[in-house]
Amino acid sequence: MNFETILYEKNNKIATIYLNRPASYNAFTQKMNQEITYAFKLATKDEEIRCIVLTGSGKAFCSGQDLAEVDEQTNHATFLRERYHPMLQTIKQTPKPVIAAVNGIAAGAGMGLALAADFRLMKENAKFVSAFMNIGLVPDSGFLYILPRLIGYAKALEVTVLGKPIVAEEAKALGLATEVYSEQDFLEQVENFAFQMVALPTKAFSLLKRYMLDSMHTDYGTFLEQEAYAQRIAGMSTDHLEGLQAFVEKRNPNFIGK
Repeated sequence: MNFETILYEKNNKIATIYLNRPASYNAFTQKMNQEITYAFKLATKDEEIRCIVLTGSGKAFCSGQDLAEVDEQTNHATFLRERYHPMLQTIKQTPKPVIAAVNGIAAGAGMGLALAADFRLMKENAKFVSAFMNIGLVPDSGFLYILPRLIGYAKALEVTVLGKPIVAEEAKALGLATEVYSEQDFLEQVENFAFQMVALPTKAFSLLKRYMLDSMHTDYGTFLEQEAYAQRIAGMSTDHLEGLQAFVEKRNPNFIGK
């Protein structure tokens, strides 16, 4: 498929999705929302892909919604349900590791997009900005669901209300960023991290991701049953057998993702 607002690359079992509107700091348009959704579905269905990287072209990760598509007639609820919710649900529901390689500013819905990923790797000069209160809006794009779960209620309230930029090192200290890399090493280190994800037992990761998310709103007894089910599925995987054999043979396992 020929994309208009993103780039899609596939290499070494990694799918990389570039937001590709650098002149507008990769601001969202309806077309971009749709193309990101399609690209994630494409990568999820591709059995060769074992990790998905999401990043931005140019200086920014994503500056949020392109306000040229918003006016006083905009029904914001419909806007979110039709454009953002399908995209965010697709990202959260993919069983594969998702890395947000935050190469520059991630503001508003752009920050929400990064929060939807499993891991956030930040360039040393990158930053997160809530931005919503500056235009009289409630944070959206799953923002209010994910952020307090990552950094706690009090800090999340501070971030969203005051809108103070969170620089990369502070983001790591808060638990928002997994790693922070120098500008010179950023691309290489993102690739190295992605290769770590590729080497994981994919089935076990997908189950872990699904049930850890579910555990946030499931009672303990129900979760223990889900845990038992997940372990049964993982226990029947080829990767589990490889892991056992590697342990016996005192070598590193070679997981194939099945």
